[in-house]
Amino acid sequence: MRTATLWRYAIPLDAGVVLRNQRLKQREGLVLRVREGEREGWGEIAPLPGFSVEELCCAQLAAETWLARWCAGQNPADSTLPSVAFGISCALAELADTLPQTGSYHSAALCTGDPDELFSRLQALPHQVAKMKVGLYEAARDGMLACLLLEALPVLQLRLDANRSWTLEKACQFARYIPAPLRSRIVFIEEPCRTPAESRQFAVECGMAIAWDESAREAGFEVTAEPGVSALVVKPTLTGSIAKVQALIHHAQQQGLTVVISSAIESSLALTQLARLAHWLTPDVLPGLDTLHLLQQQLQRRWPDISLPLQTLTEQEAIWHR
Repeated sequence: MRTATLWRYAIPLDAGVVLRNQRLKQREGLVLRVREGEREGWGEIAPLPGFSVEELCCAQLAAETWLARWCAGQNPADSTLPSVAFGISCALAELADTLPQTGSYHSAALCTGDPDELFSRLQALPHQVAKMKVGLYEAARDGMLACLLLEALPVLQLRLDANRSWTLEKACQFARYIPAPLRSRIVFIEEPCRTPAESRQFAVECGMAIAWDESAREAGFEVTAEPGVSALVVKPTLTGSIAKVQALIHHAQQQGLTVVISSAIESSLALTQLARLAHWLTPDVLPGLDTLHLLQQQLQRRWPDISLPLQTLTEQEAIWHR
């Protein structure tokens, strides 16, 4: 017999979380549990505002429809909504015991907070790899801050994420603040410019590697080896089912690109599953999962060595059950 349960959650976020020029006060999403006989699996459906193509209300309706068919004994095709397809595929993978248990729990550190505390935190990392958001302020400010970090921490490697914030002129302005000897320690800049064509031009003109993120999810875009492109950043919540994620990663690796599995600010439940995916599919690459400190609670499952309080769902009222 098959059964399924859906819960809805809302976790307060730290005040400084800004996405696409909007401040996010809480992270909302759905958690599902599927059961068949003695076995069960969990998944999370959490569209990211400003980035996902679907909103949470549509994701909930799609999830309920899919799960009702599954509980009736059918095996429906993957949902066309990426967050729904990913969350359900995680639950089914746990149910079938096909998602390996071992996870990559060390991550590229997200550069946030007080600079002195940030320096201490980065120095203490087992792997001095950090991710820095750029493009929210002036390009000159971002360039000076990146330069400061690289000069202060001689073995630090930086991954930068611009989320298509810059014009080509602004991106080149940023690059002028990074001395040539330091540029090799900028591993890549995710989507520096507003169009892929401008990003490619930036990579050639400024000699700084770029990575694809949003572009790889757009219709007709082909992930291929090309000058200046070194990596692909994959956010499974924005991509789709585990099978789709796996196929995309395999294709990018065949093209010689480094693949980084990255968070879309999911709860600790989904983050632990992303860590397991990263260890399975990209075992030699540090994932980008250092987002739990942006949330004020953990959810259902704990991330190792994090002391945030845990919110459990099994004692809360479900929004849907079959």
